Amino acid sequence: MNTLRPTPSHTVGPFYGYALPFPGGGDVAPAGHPDTITVHGRVLDGEGAPVPDALVEVWGPGPDGELPRTGGSMRRDPVTGGHLGRNGTDFTGFGRVPTDADGHWAVRTLRPGARGDNAPYLSVCLFARGLTHHLFTRVHLPENTDALAADPLLASLDPARRATLVAQAGPRGTYRFDIRLQGEGETVFLEFT
Repeated sequence: MNTLRPTPSHTVGPFYGYALPFPGGGDVAPAGHPDTITVHGRVLDGEGAPVPDALVEVWGPGPDGELPRTGGSMRRDPVTGGHLGRNGTDFTGFGRVPTDADGHWAVRTLRPGARGDNAPYLSVCLFARGLTHHLFTRVHLPENTDALAADPLLASLDPARRATLVAQAGPRGTYRFDIRLQGEGETVFLEFT
């Protein structure tokens, strides 16, 4: 009996930059919500150069730690088939944004609440040229140091690696989280099996 070998993986993109981003993809938080934060950063390659055509997906729980069950991030107009955008009131927990020419990305979302033994975090999925598979990581916010110290994943990492998963606080509810694909300060990426 002949057995077929699996087809090898191919590198990702850059085709996704044309079809997958959608208007308002980074506006996850409902307008005017008091728990809104902005998480932004740059995607950098192994040399520290920006990756101008990556796609960053972010999703996470609301402030109560519950995962949203609301759809609607990519609503379509039933008449024209065009994109209606978010309804502005529901929190879906999901955002998708492309990087710009400087590798910068940004999402406005709600401050995540804790779930179980984990410190509050946002999940990130990254698609970029040269990758054969998308990459997963987390963004932890720096304020709750006790929860960060007790988080099972963070506790398993040495301090330098752990720091790549914690955003830097900025003014007025902003957080900086750079994603380094390789080299010094490489972001910790997670593997799901």
